[in-house]
Amino acid sequence: MIKILFICHGNICRSPMAEFMFQDMVERRGVASEFYIRSAATSREEIGNPVHYRTQEKLAEIGISTDGKRAVQLTKKDCKEYDYILGMDSYNIRNIEKIAGEPMEKIGRLLDFTEEPRDIADPWYTGNFDRTFADIKEGLEAFLAYLESCAK
Repeated sequence: MIKILFICHGNICRSPMAEFMFQDMVERRGVASEFYIRSAATSREEIGNPVHYRTQEKLAEIGISTDGKRAVQLTKKDCKEYDYILGMDSYNIRNIEKIAGEPMEKIGRLLDFTEEPRDIADPWYTGNFDRTFADIKEGLEAFLAYLESCAK
């Protein structure tokens, strides 16, 4: 089983969007049993809060629910237990490495798997949930293609 943890600052916008979109992708492909997928925050600011309402709305447009998801913080233990820890931006990566206590190969940005590596802007600040959705979708598709190529 491949254990994947998506990370953003507060775990209410980008990382839960990635978590639920990736879960939907692997379910549609019939390989969900091969994955354990979660998301977390680097900060404590939103701990216990539900997914941002605009993220919920954006995912609901494609039939994905985030019911029951509450923000949690990344722990050092998580850094040891997951196979991939994918942050949304460079700032997240620095904070993940601080929590992990060391750089690890399994830590990277989601869009590093694409042909155009870059940060995913935080819609909390930009207000552009459509752009965030498109960037996350691009990253998830590239990440899944990477995993499939590794399995061959």
